[in-house]
Amino acid sequence: MSFRTAQRHGYAVEFSPYYPQLLACATCQYYGIAGSGSLFLLESLPQGVRPVQKFDWNDGLFDVTWSENNEHVLVTASGDGSIQIWDTAQPQGPIKSLREHTKEVYGVDWSLTRGEQFILSASWDQSVKLWDPAGNKSIATFLGHQHVVYSAIWSPHIPCCFASTSGDHTLRVWDTRNPQISKLVLTAHDAEVLSCDWCKYDDNVVVSGSVDSTIRGWDIRRPQSPIFQLDGHKYAVKRVKCYPFERNVVGSSSYDFSVKIWDFTRPQPCLETIEHHSEFVYGFDFNLHVPGQVADCSWDEWVRVYTPKCLAPT
Repeated sequence: MSFRTAQRHGYAVEFSPYYPQLLACATCQYYGIAGSGSLFLLESLPQGVRPVQKFDWNDGLFDVTWSENNEHVLVTASGDGSIQIWDTAQPQGPIKSLREHTKEVYGVDWSLTRGEQFILSASWDQSVKLWDPAGNKSIATFLGHQHVVYSAIWSPHIPCCFASTSGDHTLRVWDTRNPQISKLVLTAHDAEVLSCDWCKYDDNVVVSGSVDSTIRGWDIRRPQSPIFQLDGHKYAVKRVKCYPFERNVVGSSSYDFSVKIWDFTRPQPCLETIEHHSEFVYGFDFNLHVPGQVADCSWDEWVRVYTPKCLAPT
């Protein structure tokens, strides 16, 4: 099932944590180099993917995350250095725009652990900021990366803990109670690290994807070397996601126009390669409610919702 974001190039896609049929896609005009951006709210139905709402912003939108405490609220990351908080019940525009970063915001994430309601923003100004969505100023700024920060992702298990990835080849782990210094700094790859995600079944495992075309898994208790490496993409790995229904499964999207599904415990870990795009595949996500279902989005203007054969129910 597919939907075309006409004249908007896909950067990120994420399923709703509340409704199995809803997903959001952040897009940019002119490949994110110039122009405006749009946030699409989509509904995946048996007869196809249909648009529910569309929100426009005056700069490109590079990432999107859903609120974990309000089914109507989403947050986007923009090329103008701001993050936007949207309420689907108020379609006239964002209910709040927060601007402190001095360069593009490339990643946003909403906290997952119980009792926390915070947003992370990762920016090309080499910083990560922590926000309370109820406030108008950031709570803390995390400095240490020596290049652009591409992603900042909350641990689903450990309160106050997140990981960030950067063009400086490192993955860092932080405690929000001590923003002055990162808990862990590891040189994760030999090139820029574009993405990371936490294993849903092991508090200590985080997965990274890089411009060097590899995916690596790390145990943060023993970070001297990766616990696995996945080779097979031909170009940069733009997004990695850990599967919410099996410990050993990882999904990835790449500049090589493909999505791959992996089982990192197998001798031949690549379970399936999906090639249904004609441009960079920037966004990828697993549906938390429907085992096996995934969504991706690409610079070719298409969002696709499907179940890879290797994840199909037996």
